[in-house]
Amino acid sequence: MLKQTVLATALILAAALNAEAATHEIKMLNNGKEGIMVFEPAYLKAAKGDTIKFVPTDPSHDVSSVVVPKGAKAFSAPLNKPLTIKVTEEGVYVYECKIHLPMAMVGVIQVGTPTNLKEAQDKSKEMSKTFAMNKDRLDKYLNQVK
Repeated sequence: MLKQTVLATALILAAALNAEAATHEIKMLNNGKEGIMVFEPAYLKAAKGDTIKFVPTDPSHDVSSVVVPKGAKAFSAPLNKPLTIKVTEEGVYVYECKIHLPMAMVGVIQVGTPTNLKEAQDKSKEMSKTFAMNKDRLDKYLNQVK
């Protein structure tokens, strides 16, 4: 009887945890609310365990991680291909469209506590030097991390 109660409780808790996980969609756009060559939303606050779907809404975009928290897997999708990831570690995830990096096509996902914010800020300084336009875009997104 105790074994069945423990098993039932474990199943209920597992179902509750899965029910709380959300799915977020990030579009890869030629034009958006923040200008040209953007991810939308460009800053996203997600919870550990959430699913993120990168959707090539407009053609000629890719996505790859630049900074991920310790223990998280780097991610990448080729040109015009969607990508789905599950964020498993707390921290800051910075990603880019390699083709449109000179136009600062970048984005930020915050998952829980921003454990690696300093690393992301340092990378932003380095990356911003390569941007031909929108040089403050990544810093603007990182400033939303709390």
